[in-house]
Amino acid sequence: MTELAWRHGVSFTEALADVASRTNTLLDRLMPVPPGLEARVVEAMRYAALGPGKRLRPFLVLASAHLFSVSERSALQVAAAIELVHSYSLVHDDLPAMDNSDLRRGRPTCHKAFDEATAVLAGDGLLTLAFQVLAEADTHGDPMVRCELVHSLAQAAGAGGMVGGQMIDLIAEDRPLDIGAITRLQRLKTGALIAFSCEAGAILGKAPMELRLALRGYAHELGLAFQIADDLLDVEGDAGETGKPVGQDAAAGKATFVSILGVERARDQAELLVRQAVAHLELFEERADLLRQAARFVVDRRA
Repeated sequence: MTELAWRHGVSFTEALADVASRTNTLLDRLMPVPPGLEARVVEAMRYAALGPGKRLRPFLVLASAHLFSVSERSALQVAAAIELVHSYSLVHDDLPAMDNSDLRRGRPTCHKAFDEATAVLAGDGLLTLAFQVLAEADTHGDPMVRCELVHSLAQAAGAGGMVGGQMIDLIAEDRPLDIGAITRLQRLKTGALIAFSCEAGAILGKAPMELRLALRGYAHELGLAFQIADDLLDVEGDAGETGKPVGQDAAAGKATFVSILGVERARDQAELLVRQAVAHLELFEERADLLRQAARFVVDRRA
């Protein structure tokens, strides 16, 4: 890891900005614009992936990799792959057939900046590029580690993870969900990719199962806290801060943590989840301080 991002005492904000900068540099290199007519889809891919964003998932990859002394090159490859998958999911999530959003990260959504068909193809391109990146030798010298990364990300992104969660989310527009169903929805749609981000460093470092389970526990609580914070922002946030429309869940009639629990109980639940997430990091002692700060950031953020 670089001296700046992981120097003892560095703030979470500084580390997050450093990771975002280096992830963006790699993403830029991974998506050169070709000279032919297919350039348009690559331009749309770049628009989606290189736009403003916190890069929290890449941060979680590098922070977990730091725990096991994984090389920066390997960790950044995985960080870029996860950001590619996350960006694809946002492009498709914003489409008229899904959430029909016009604004993302403070800019027109991909289908508004280009067109719907190009946005679909851009999402497809981002997703497939992610697995290409994981399969490259730069990601890890051991092909079995690369295979495990590909397998784990496919599980997190597919019908048993993010895609399945999105399906439940669409169904939720026409069918009332109880708190158990909403929890499952968010564990799949949001939590699965966060969980992979947290465990990726352990996969790269060939860590023992005890430490991998600790990171899974941290990620499980963190993912739910993240979604509750998102639900609160949809109720209390401002589009100028969040960079995307607010009030959409209520307008669509969707049940959320906030609609079922109420604002105060939802906020209390997020705080409880943060405390539980941090408790899973005891095995790593002070080396996991930035992950502890990340948990606090998840519930305090305004975007």
